[in-house]
Amino acid sequence: MLIGLGGGLLASMPLADWLSGTALPENPRITNPFAAWSGIGDQNILVLGTDASGANTDVIATLRINGGITSITQVPRDTYIDPEGYRPTKVNALYALGGTELLERELSFKMGRPITHHVVVNLNAISRISDALGGIEVDVPKRMRYTDRSQGLSIDLQPGPQLLRGNDLEGFLRFRHDEWGDIGRIERQQLALKALFRKLTRPENLVRLPMLLAAGGNDVKTNLGPMELGGLITAMGSTELKTERLGGRPFMLDGISYWEADWPRPAGEGDGSFDNNYVY
Repeated sequence: MLIGLGGGLLASMPLADWLSGTALPENPRITNPFAAWSGIGDQNILVLGTDASGANTDVIATLRINGGITSITQVPRDTYIDPEGYRPTKVNALYALGGTELLERELSFKMGRPITHHVVVNLNAISRISDALGGIEVDVPKRMRYTDRSQGLSIDLQPGPQLLRGNDLEGFLRFRHDEWGDIGRIERQQLALKALFRKLTRPENLVRLPMLLAAGGNDVKTNLGPMELGGLITAMGSTELKTERLGGRPFMLDGISYWEADWPRPAGEGDGSFDNNYVY
Protein backbone atom coordinates (compact mmCIF):
# COMPACT_ATOMS: atom_id res chain seq x y z
CA MET A 1 0.00 0.00 0.00
CA LEU A 2 2.84 2.42 0.89
CA ILE A 3 4.68 1.71 -2.37
CA GLY A 4 1.52 2.26 -4.40
CA LEU A 5 0.70 5.55 -2.67
CA GLY A 6 4.27 6.78 -2.93
CA GLY A 7 4.57 5.96 -6.62
CA GLY A 8 1.21 7.53 -7.38
CA LEU A 9 2.04 10.73 -5.53
CA LEU A 10 5.42 11.12 -7.22
CA ALA A 11 3.86 10.53 -10.62
CA SER A 12 1.27 13.21 -10.05
CA MET A 13 3.42 16.32 -9.47
CA PRO A 14 2.99 19.23 -9.13
CA LEU A 15 0.53 19.03 -6.28
CA ALA A 16 -1.55 21.98 -7.39
CA ASP A 17 -2.51 20.01 -10.47
CA TRP A 18 -2.58 16.78 -8.49
CA LEU A 19 -5.23 18.10 -6.12
CA SER A 20 -7.44 19.36 -8.95
CA GLY A 21 -7.12 16.13 -10.93
CA THR A 22 -6.05 17.99 -14.09
CA ALA A 23 -3.34 16.93 -16.51
CA LEU A 24 0.13 18.44 -16.22
CA PRO A 25 0.89 20.99 -18.95
CA GLU A 26 4.34 19.54 -19.61
CA ASN A 27 2.97 16.06 -20.24
CA PRO A 28 -0.79 15.82 -20.84
CA ARG A 29 -0.62 12.04 -20.52
CA ILE A 30 0.19 12.29 -16.79
CA THR A 31 -2.83 12.90 -14.55
CA ASN A 32 -3.66 12.43 -10.91
CA PRO A 33 -3.69 8.61 -10.49
CA PHE A 34 -6.16 8.95 -7.60
CA ALA A 35 -8.63 11.25 -9.40
CA ALA A 36 -10.87 8.40 -10.52
CA TRP A 37 -11.10 7.22 -6.91
CA SER A 38 -11.92 10.60 -5.35
CA GLY A 39 -15.61 9.58 -5.29
CA ILE A 40 -14.81 7.59 -2.16
CA GLY A 41 -15.33 10.91 -0.37
CA ASP A 42 -19.02 10.82 -1.24
CA GLN A 43 -19.37 7.84 1.09
CA ASN A 44 -19.64 7.85 4.88
CA ILE A 45 -16.50 6.61 6.58
CA LEU A 46 -16.24 5.51 10.21
CA VAL A 47 -13.22 6.97 12.03
CA LEU A 48 -12.21 5.44 15.36
CA GLY A 49 -9.48 6.34 17.82
CA THR A 50 -8.70 3.54 20.27
CA ASP A 51 -6.92 3.81 23.59
CA ALA A 52 -3.52 2.29 24.35
CA SER A 53 -5.04 -1.16 24.92
CA GLY A 54 -6.85 -1.05 21.57
CA ALA A 55 -10.08 -2.24 23.20
CA ASN A 56 -11.96 1.01 23.88
CA THR A 57 -12.80 3.78 21.43
CA ASP A 58 -11.97 7.24 22.77
CA VAL A 59 -12.89 8.81 19.42
CA ILE A 60 -15.97 7.83 17.37
CA ALA A 61 -16.83 9.88 14.30
CA THR A 62 -18.18 9.70 10.77
CA LEU A 63 -16.50 11.48 7.85
CA ARG A 64 -18.08 12.60 4.60
CA ILE A 65 -16.92 14.89 1.77
CA ASN A 66 -19.64 16.77 -0.07
CA GLY A 67 -19.93 20.16 -1.79
CA GLY A 68 -16.34 21.22 -1.05
CA ILE A 69 -16.66 20.47 2.66
CA THR A 70 -15.20 17.64 4.72
CA SER A 71 -17.77 17.01 7.47
CA ILE A 72 -16.78 15.15 10.63
CA THR A 73 -19.57 14.27 13.07
CA GLN A 74 -18.36 13.09 16.46
CA VAL A 75 -20.45 10.69 18.55
CA PRO A 76 -19.95 11.07 22.34
CA ARG A 77 -18.49 7.87 23.73
CA ASP A 78 -21.11 7.72 26.51
CA THR A 79 -24.00 7.66 24.02
CA TYR A 80 -26.72 5.16 25.01
CA ILE A 81 -27.35 2.51 22.38
CA ASP A 82 -29.35 -0.72 22.28
CA PRO A 83 -27.65 -2.84 19.58
CA GLU A 84 -29.49 -5.76 18.06
CA GLY A 85 -28.31 -9.00 19.64
CA TYR A 86 -26.64 -7.28 22.61
CA ARG A 87 -27.65 -5.61 25.87
CA PRO A 88 -28.01 -1.81 26.01
CA THR A 89 -24.64 -0.17 26.52
CA LYS A 90 -22.52 2.87 25.74
CA VAL A 91 -21.49 3.29 22.13
CA ASN A 92 -17.78 3.13 22.99
CA ALA A 93 -18.26 -0.51 24.11
CA LEU A 94 -19.42 -1.68 20.66
CA TYR A 95 -15.91 -2.01 19.25
CA ALA A 96 -14.94 -4.52 21.95
CA LEU A 97 -18.24 -6.40 21.47
CA GLY A 98 -18.33 -6.70 17.69
CA GLY A 99 -15.55 -4.68 16.13
CA THR A 100 -15.96 -2.23 13.26
CA GLU A 101 -18.72 -4.36 11.69
CA LEU A 102 -21.03 -3.82 14.68
CA LEU A 103 -20.27 -0.09 14.84
CA GLU A 104 -20.84 0.34 11.10
CA ARG A 105 -24.16 -1.49 11.32
CA GLU A 106 -25.53 0.38 14.33
CA LEU A 107 -24.36 3.85 13.26
CA SER A 108 -25.65 3.28 9.73
CA PHE A 109 -29.10 2.67 11.19
CA LYS A 110 -29.00 5.42 13.79
CA MET A 111 -27.64 8.10 11.47
CA GLY A 112 -29.66 7.03 8.44
CA ARG A 113 -26.55 6.70 6.25
CA PRO A 114 -24.84 3.55 4.99
CA ILE A 115 -21.34 3.16 6.44
CA THR A 116 -19.15 0.45 4.90
CA HIS A 117 -15.60 1.80 5.29
CA HIS A 118 -13.53 2.52 8.37
CA VAL A 119 -10.20 3.90 9.57
CA VAL A 120 -9.05 2.84 13.05
CA VAL A 121 -6.15 4.69 14.67
CA ASN A 122 -4.69 3.55 17.98
CA LEU A 123 -3.77 6.66 19.96
CA ASN A 124 -0.26 5.23 20.33
CA ALA A 125 0.16 6.20 16.67
CA ILE A 126 -0.74 9.83 17.32
CA SER A 127 2.60 10.64 18.93
CA ARG A 128 4.56 9.10 16.04
CA ILE A 129 2.50 10.76 13.30
CA SER A 130 2.57 14.17 15.01
CA ASP A 131 6.34 13.88 15.41
CA ALA A 132 6.64 13.10 11.69
CA LEU A 133 4.60 16.25 10.95
CA GLY A 134 6.69 18.34 13.32
CA GLY A 135 3.75 18.77 15.71
CA ILE A 136 0.53 20.78 15.33
CA GLU A 137 -0.37 24.26 16.59
CA VAL A 138 -3.14 24.15 19.22
CA ASP A 139 -4.49 26.83 21.57
CA VAL A 140 -4.81 24.85 24.82
CA PRO A 141 -7.93 26.33 26.50
CA LYS A 142 -7.12 25.54 30.15
CA ARG A 143 -4.66 23.97 32.59
CA MET A 144 -4.74 20.22 32.05
CA ARG A 145 -3.11 17.84 34.52
CA TYR A 146 -3.83 14.13 35.04
CA THR A 147 -1.92 10.86 35.52
CA ASP A 148 -3.15 7.32 34.78
CA ARG A 149 -0.36 4.86 35.55
CA SER A 150 -2.43 1.87 34.38
CA GLN A 151 -2.38 3.24 30.82
CA GLY A 152 0.97 5.01 31.02
CA LEU A 153 -0.81 8.35 30.57
CA SER A 154 0.66 11.55 31.99
CA ILE A 155 -0.93 14.90 31.04
CA ASP A 156 0.59 18.22 32.14
CA LEU A 157 -0.29 21.15 29.85
CA GLN A 158 -0.40 24.88 30.42
CA PRO A 159 -3.05 27.05 28.70
CA GLY A 160 -2.24 29.03 25.57
CA PRO A 161 -1.08 28.54 21.95
CA GLN A 162 1.66 25.94 21.61
CA LEU A 163 3.12 23.28 19.38
CA LEU A 164 1.85 19.86 20.51
CA ARG A 165 3.46 16.62 19.51
CA GLY A 166 3.99 13.11 20.82
CA ASN A 167 2.71 12.36 24.30
CA ASP A 168 1.54 15.93 24.86
CA LEU A 169 -0.80 15.74 21.85
CA GLU A 170 -2.07 12.31 22.90
CA GLY A 171 -2.79 13.67 26.37
CA PHE A 172 -4.61 16.69 24.95
CA LEU A 173 -6.83 14.39 22.87
CA ARG A 174 -7.64 12.06 25.76
CA PHE A 175 -8.06 14.42 28.73
CA ARG A 176 -11.59 14.33 30.19
CA HIS A 177 -11.08 14.90 33.91
CA ASP A 178 -12.90 18.17 34.41
CA GLU A 179 -16.50 19.31 34.86
CA TRP A 180 -17.27 18.85 31.14
CA GLY A 181 -16.09 15.23 30.92
CA ASP A 182 -16.44 13.66 27.48
CA ILE A 183 -18.16 16.70 25.95
CA GLY A 184 -15.19 18.92 26.84
CA ARG A 185 -12.86 16.34 25.37
CA ILE A 186 -14.80 16.30 22.10
CA GLU A 187 -14.50 20.09 21.84
CA ARG A 188 -10.73 19.86 22.34
CA GLN A 189 -10.50 17.04 19.82
CA GLN A 190 -12.23 19.30 17.30
CA LEU A 191 -9.53 21.93 17.87
CA ALA A 192 -6.84 19.33 17.24
CA LEU A 193 -8.65 17.89 14.20
CA LYS A 194 -8.80 21.30 12.55
CA ALA A 195 -5.11 21.93 13.23
CA LEU A 196 -4.16 18.46 11.99
CA PHE A 197 -6.34 18.86 8.88
CA ARG A 198 -4.66 22.16 7.99
CA LYS A 199 -1.21 20.65 8.33
CA LEU A 200 -1.88 17.26 6.77
CA THR A 201 -3.42 18.75 3.63
CA ARG A 202 -0.49 21.04 2.92
CA PRO A 203 1.16 20.04 -0.38
CA GLU A 204 4.48 19.22 1.27
CA ASN A 205 2.77 16.84 3.70
CA LEU A 206 0.57 15.17 1.09
CA VAL A 207 3.78 14.17 -0.66
CA ARG A 208 4.89 12.55 2.60
CA LEU A 209 1.68 10.55 3.04
CA PRO A 210 3.35 7.13 2.63
CA MET A 211 5.94 8.05 5.25
CA LEU A 212 3.22 9.31 7.61
CA LEU A 213 1.30 6.06 7.24
CA ALA A 214 4.49 4.14 7.90
CA ALA A 215 4.93 6.16 11.11
CA GLY A 216 1.52 4.91 12.25
CA GLY A 217 2.52 1.32 11.51
CA ASN A 218 0.13 -1.40 12.65
CA ASP A 219 -1.68 1.15 14.82
CA VAL A 220 -3.49 2.45 11.71
CA LYS A 221 -5.97 -0.02 10.21
CA THR A 222 -8.50 0.45 7.40
CA ASN A 223 -10.54 -1.53 4.88
CA LEU A 224 -9.87 1.14 2.25
CA GLY A 225 -7.56 0.03 -0.54
CA PRO A 226 -4.45 2.11 -1.34
CA MET A 227 -6.10 3.83 -4.33
CA GLU A 228 -9.26 4.49 -2.31
CA LEU A 229 -7.21 5.97 0.52
CA GLY A 230 -5.31 8.12 -1.95
CA GLY A 231 -8.60 9.24 -3.49
CA LEU A 232 -9.93 10.17 -0.06
CA ILE A 233 -6.87 12.30 0.71
CA THR A 234 -7.11 13.85 -2.76
CA ALA A 235 -10.71 14.87 -2.12
CA MET A 236 -10.00 16.18 1.40
CA GLY A 237 -7.06 18.27 0.21
CA SER A 238 -9.27 20.71 -1.70
CA THR A 239 -12.06 21.14 0.90
CA GLU A 240 -12.83 23.06 4.07
CA LEU A 241 -13.23 21.17 7.34
CA LYS A 242 -16.44 21.27 9.36
CA THR A 243 -16.62 19.46 12.70
CA GLU A 244 -19.67 18.95 14.86
CA ARG A 245 -20.80 16.90 17.83
CA LEU A 246 -23.95 14.82 17.85
CA GLY A 247 -26.38 16.83 19.95
CA GLY A 248 -28.17 15.53 23.03
CA ARG A 249 -28.15 15.62 26.79
CA PRO A 250 -26.80 13.57 29.74
CA PHE A 251 -29.05 11.32 31.82
CA MET A 252 -28.79 8.66 34.51
CA LEU A 253 -30.08 5.11 34.09
CA ASP A 254 -29.66 2.48 36.82
CA GLY A 255 -26.94 4.57 38.42
CA ILE A 256 -24.92 4.92 35.19
CA SER A 257 -24.36 8.18 33.33
CA TYR A 258 -25.23 8.14 29.60
CA TRP A 259 -25.62 10.60 26.73
CA GLU A 260 -29.05 10.65 25.06
CA ALA A 261 -28.15 11.50 21.48
CA ASP A 262 -30.25 13.48 19.04
CA TRP A 263 -29.82 11.12 16.12
CA PRO A 264 -30.35 12.72 12.69
CA ARG A 265 -33.26 10.41 11.81
CA PRO A 266 -36.57 9.70 13.61
CA ALA A 267 -36.43 6.78 16.00
CA GLY A 268 -38.23 3.69 14.79
CA GLU A 269 -39.18 0.28 16.07
CA GLY A 270 -36.28 -1.54 17.67
CA ASP A 271 -34.02 1.54 17.73
CA GLY A 272 -33.19 1.34 21.40
CA SER A 273 -35.65 3.95 22.72
CA PHE A 274 -35.37 4.62 26.43
CA ASP A 275 -37.60 3.41 29.25
CA ASN A 276 -39.19 5.84 31.65
CA ASN A 277 -36.96 4.86 34.60
CA TYR A 278 -34.24 7.42 34.07
CA VAL A 279 -33.79 10.94 35.40
CA TYR A 280 -31.98 13.98 34.06
